[in-house]
Amino acid sequence: MENKKEHRAWLDAHNLDHPLVIAGPCSAETEEQVLKIAHELKDSDTTYFRAGIWKPRTRPGNFEGVGAIGLKWLQRAKEETGLLTTTEVANKAHVDLALEHDIDMLWIGARSTVSPFIVQEIADALQGTDKVVLVKNPVNPDLALWIGALERLHTAGIKNLGVIHRGFSTYDKSKYRNNPEWQIAVDFQTRFPDIPLICDPSHITGKRDMILDVSQTALDLNYDGLMIETHFDPENAWSDAAQQVTPASLIQITKDLKIRKEMDDEAGYQQKLGQLRAQIDVIDNTLIETMGKRMKTADSIGELKKSRNVAVLQSKRWNEILGKMILLGEEQGLSEEFILRVFKAVHQESINHQERVIKG
Repeated sequence: MENKKEHRAWLDAHNLDHPLVIAGPCSAETEEQVLKIAHELKDSDTTYFRAGIWKPRTRPGNFEGVGAIGLKWLQRAKEETGLLTTTEVANKAHVDLALEHDIDMLWIGARSTVSPFIVQEIADALQGTDKVVLVKNPVNPDLALWIGALERLHTAGIKNLGVIHRGFSTYDKSKYRNNPEWQIAVDFQTRFPDIPLICDPSHITGKRDMILDVSQTALDLNYDGLMIETHFDPENAWSDAAQQVTPASLIQITKDLKIRKEMDDEAGYQQKLGQLRAQIDVIDNTLIETMGKRMKTADSIGELKKSRNVAVLQSKRWNEILGKMILLGEEQGLSEEFILRVFKAVHQESINHQERVIKG
């Protein structure tokens, strides 16, 4: 699959002077709820009104969506507000019903993207349609799997494509619900700069108070839009209550975001520089988080050494590590001098952590 300008024609056709905004509740709950939220979003930057009709839950027993009846609510919301509509589909039956109710945009969820069988079934069901189809990144950090899902849709003749970055599952504890792993999205963007890239800060953060910061990072990295879960009463939402914002909060978020527009050569330079610096910031944040994890492991080593009355400094082990890091650094174009400085500092901090544990 090659990058082509035509992939973003559907987005350009909206002629927006701001990033694309897709907003609405995590789940359609009642007709009244759907219509109330849609009307409150009518005069915002929102172009597409989203609502989950079928909800794939991690464990059974949770609310799994109202089903096909909710599609009629979306139709009515569109008629009354003019907002375009979108929902998630996970199989052929979902696609057929969504097309029957003239839903404007469909997206494939993260749990579905991991399965080529599911994606192929959806692609076959959509063959020949002119609907916009977005693909969320798979739950696991696998760029090839993400691209593969797009390729299946593209092969089925679907031209109006885009992707949604919603973060990746991890076993490690994190401040995010789903770690963003920004570099994967940046790598996708580098390969397919004309396929619209949408950020889903709601699922990345899992917390409404982090949505603005993550949204700003996405725009700094030149994303094309945002999908933000929005509910008039988030605390009492039937699903994902903690990550939904009110329509008023959404409007404020879009006002607070700093949007960099390309106007001339100088503006283009500044935009590119800002994008590259945003990438540096993301990598630096990852470095700090990784160093924090390393030092927690050093604390555990200190506890183990303390229990066995073993000395903190193990020279042989340190020399082995240093030699290995120098070779790995060379493969990445890093000088030996730099590796020595960095890892001596890291090693010293590890010793400090272990000594504090042993003395404590």
